[in-house]
Amino acid sequence: MLNKKLKYVICLLLCLSVRYTEAQTVFEIQNPDKQLSPLTGMNREHWKDAAKYLLHGAFSYVNTIDDPFIFPKQPGRSYPRDGKHNATELLEGLCRTLFLASPLLKEEPNLKLNNIALAEYYRNQIIRLSNPNSRTYIAHRAKNDGPSQILVEFGALSISLKAAQEVLWDPLTQAQKDQLAALMLSYGDGPTIDMNWRFFNIFILSFFKDQGYKVNEAKLEELLQKVLKDYKGQGWYTDSPFYDYYSMWAFQMFGGLWSDMFGEKQYPQYAVQFMQNLRDLADTYPYMFDEQGKMIMYGRSIAYRMGASSPLPLLAHLKNKEGVNFGWMRRIASGTLLQFLQHPEFLKDGLPTLGFYGPFEPAVQEYSCRASVFWLGKVFITSLLLPKDNIFWTAKENNGAWEKEIPKSKLVQKYSEGSNVLITDYANIGASEIRAWAGTWKMGYYEGTENYTKLSYSSVFPWQADSKDGTVSMNYAISKPDNTYESFRYYVFQDYSDNVYKRKAIWASDTTVQIKLADVMQANGIVRRDTLLNAKGKKVNFGHYALPEFSGKSVAQKEQKIAGLKATIIDNGKYQLALIAKKGWDKVNVVKSTGLHPESNTSYVIQTSTEIKTDKHIFETILLFKKSGEKWTKADLK
Repeated sequence: MLNKKLKYVICLLLCLSVRYTEAQTVFEIQNPDKQLSPLTGMNREHWKDAAKYLLHGAFSYVNTIDDPFIFPKQPGRSYPRDGKHNATELLEGLCRTLFLASPLLKEEPNLKLNNIALAEYYRNQIIRLSNPNSRTYIAHRAKNDGPSQILVEFGALSISLKAAQEVLWDPLTQAQKDQLAALMLSYGDGPTIDMNWRFFNIFILSFFKDQGYKVNEAKLEELLQKVLKDYKGQGWYTDSPFYDYYSMWAFQMFGGLWSDMFGEKQYPQYAVQFMQNLRDLADTYPYMFDEQGKMIMYGRSIAYRMGASSPLPLLAHLKNKEGVNFGWMRRIASGTLLQFLQHPEFLKDGLPTLGFYGPFEPAVQEYSCRASVFWLGKVFITSLLLPKDNIFWTAKENNGAWEKEIPKSKLVQKYSEGSNVLITDYANIGASEIRAWAGTWKMGYYEGTENYTKLSYSSVFPWQADSKDGTVSMNYAISKPDNTYESFRYYVFQDYSDNVYKRKAIWASDTTVQIKLADVMQANGIVRRDTLLNAKGKKVNFGHYALPEFSGKSVAQKEQKIAGLKATIIDNGKYQLALIAKKGWDKVNVVKSTGLHPESNTSYVIQTSTEIKTDKHIFETILLFKKSGEKWTKADLK
């Protein structure tokens, strides 16, 4: 009898232990500060807790200060694809976790995690980069070598060396400093790629110039000038050729940080320009985050997630802060942080996954390894380097334009002329949306993929991957002779006026097949008026946004009339979508898919289809969305 009771107690304790462990995978805010931050409860101390929460997972793979970060590979296309850990991968772990660790070490130089003294660990690992006998040894760049991932990581390392200079750099011996300078400058003074990568050379050259080393100042100034020429206005830089989060977590974040760390002292004329460009984004970019402060799943490297809000804290470095709502900026940054840290799929093996919420292979690029995700630490370094009495931390949290401006107008549009990017905010559903264009035929790591090919991207309806059998969401798919389907991926912007966003899409398999696209945004959805050319004899599918299935509860489906028009509706208990095939379609179906959606293994999309019989075919399609439980009325079509 005693043995049975003992077994029961042991079993109960094990179950409680497992539950406790599972609960710890989701970040919890201890003692929420609802007075300062009524929406998220997060203050600066909670941000430090969040940084430590993420670093705890990384340091669970470290037993001694000589151990590099060796993380388990996520199955799929990420590197190392041969399964053999390499020095570049380990360098990513070192340099990217430092974005979280360096601002903490600046305040807590004796910080320990997993019984490892972080300052001692990082200094040792930095020194070992120059040791040929170390597993993490990095050789000097050979004379004819081109740009590589090592350049990227050394650029990041330069930022952290400056951020926590008293802890990471100053304690090194002169010989150690000289070895590190020679190694890093061999990359910083080398070739780069004409995109955001120029900043990695800039930071390496600027840091060592700051420390009194002789650097190639002509190259440094040339790179600064080239980066500034990529600015297109309203907060957007081009990353050759895309307008995506790299405008923000690369150009704007790096430009603002460089100006504060080095620019005002070394090249004040360029620092002024970077800060002016940063100020521009305050009037447009915050609208790209929804009512809950959540970001849109859009563009490559989406696993960097909350790094999207990294330029917002830098606005606190502006000399003229007038007109900047810092309570809203922090609300967005904290909201985006919690969007992921409180999602149960965010961590696996104690580490952030490659994906959006959880692992999602269609959104992973081959240049990423498991450590790459710590690029999300950019928002920690831009925020936590600000002292606790800075306005970014002391302003009372508020919801900015979502409190009055957007609810009053029901629909708010922010169009940027230089980039032709359109941001839309929908008051009724609390969602944000982005429309852009993708001018490339290339099918690459990210070019020609769903990261850029959707007609629009929503904060509440993350994009679903397309399939060759013709299943498609927020795009057109056209049949090929082998009975597979190909979606449009090459877009040319044409015009935005009178609330109509116009583009032309060209089909890659036959460039004579084109479609003239016209998006008309309304309070509860989108009206599409599109004209397909030269596709006679082909089958065409079109899909609405997709809905994931939650908790095994099947997505409800129905048909009903809305203002006299037949609508097909799906409802997953959180949101509902409706599609009205007004003109040009033969069939409307609800298509169930497996493995195509970032939020659930099972998802549904309302899809229309037809076979084209003329050289010019006109489609009119109404796409509506509401929260679950709300009734559909004729007012939804006004």
